[in-house]
Amino acid sequence: MSLELEQPGINEQFEMLIAKEDKLEIREFLDHQNISDVAELINDFPDYEAQIIANMAIHRAASVFKILDIAQQKDIVKELPSSKTAELLNELPADDRTDFLEELPKAAIRDLIKLLDPEERKITLAMLGYPEDSVGRLMTPDYVYVYADNKVSEVFSTIRKFGKNSETIDVIYVIDESGALIDDIRIRDVILAAPDKRLDEIIDGRVVSLNVNDDQEHANQVFKMNNRVALPVVDDHNILLGIVTIDDMLWVANEEFSEDMQKIGGTEALNEPYLDIPLFKLFRKRVGWLIVLFLGEMLTATAMGYFEDEIAKAVVLALFVPLIISSGGNSGSQASTLIIQAMAVGEITISDWWRVLRREILSGLLLGSVLGIIGFVRVSVWHSFFPEIYGEHWMMIAFTVGFSLIGVVLWGTLSGSMLPIFLKKLGADPAVSSAPFVATLVDVTGLIIYFSFAYFFLQGLLL
Repeated sequence: MSLELEQPGINEQFEMLIAKEDKLEIREFLDHQNISDVAELINDFPDYEAQIIANMAIHRAASVFKILDIAQQKDIVKELPSSKTAELLNELPADDRTDFLEELPKAAIRDLIKLLDPEERKITLAMLGYPEDSVGRLMTPDYVYVYADNKVSEVFSTIRKFGKNSETIDVIYVIDESGALIDDIRIRDVILAAPDKRLDEIIDGRVVSLNVNDDQEHANQVFKMNNRVALPVVDDHNILLGIVTIDDMLWVANEEFSEDMQKIGGTEALNEPYLDIPLFKLFRKRVGWLIVLFLGEMLTATAMGYFEDEIAKAVVLALFVPLIISSGGNSGSQASTLIIQAMAVGEITISDWWRVLRREILSGLLLGSVLGIIGFVRVSVWHSFFPEIYGEHWMMIAFTVGFSLIGVVLWGTLSGSMLPIFLKKLGADPAVSSAPFVATLVDVTGLIIYFSFAYFFLQGLLL
């Protein structure tokens, strides 16, 4: 019986090669690994991240570099010699290079742009000139285009000539002599067409395109609605400038999701990894909203002071204040989170506000009724065991609590659902209507609702 020797893992193999200090063996080893495995090596051996990139074939090094975190990319570029940095930046796709450069200080951008080849420098400067978070920052100028009067056989010749440097050849773009976009055509349709057929006999003119100044979030929605792997990018005169591919959209979706989660939690978007952000910058990102929320909660104390006489007459009412305001805040936070998420994925638009309002009125009444019944039962049960707590008017107190919960939960759901839509209408980010913000708003108004019901049910009895 033969025993198979267990092969060492990739980390162990890499450690052995480091010990040997044989650059040729290290290069050969790295060039035969999956891109994702090399990225994992960089995560596991941060002291060797620059050496790993430097010892790879440049096209593979660029493929690894573009999937790393921005902090790792910065560290690598700091350690690489200028000649290797120039090779790496020139090899990166224009959109990935722009993403990296826009995260750097302006002085660093100027120094690195000098390392680019003239043509790559021209492309990068053009892309950096577009607004932040615009499609222009995402697009790549590496695509295959043909003309409407080209024959299918000529299209294949063009693909063979320029396809190697293209981001994708799944879609071919058809333009006129002035560079204006006419249509896009899938490679499948080209392959299935007769060699002597002209493209203007194949295309249908139903092209979907993005404007170079469109917001990246809007582009993400267009991709989802049209099920595309790539979309053309045009200027205001319909001149084809570049393309955006689905892998770029996946990064955008991930960034948008992270930003929304941070805003929903009641802080500004960090825009960089948590452990890499300077402490004072993290403080600034968080303190603003905390101050706003704190000032908002001070209104709660003001409202309590306004009802001081009622509380003094019926101290028992104070027992239910935390219950009432927390129930309203929780329902508002629920509604706000649901609506923000639905708007982010395109399930809800501003025009749907009336449908949302009707649903939330019914939802608020149902949810509030459930909590109201529980609150009523709670008072009733406690009275049966401790009759001295609520006294002879326990039934009216139970009705006060029950109806207050219905009102506060209904108000919470309406506030939480309408506020994101209202902010979107004003052009603001709906995620700003975060759960803590809605909860603070409902806390203050919840007290007014509670004591209004208390006055209605207990007037002439305890008040």
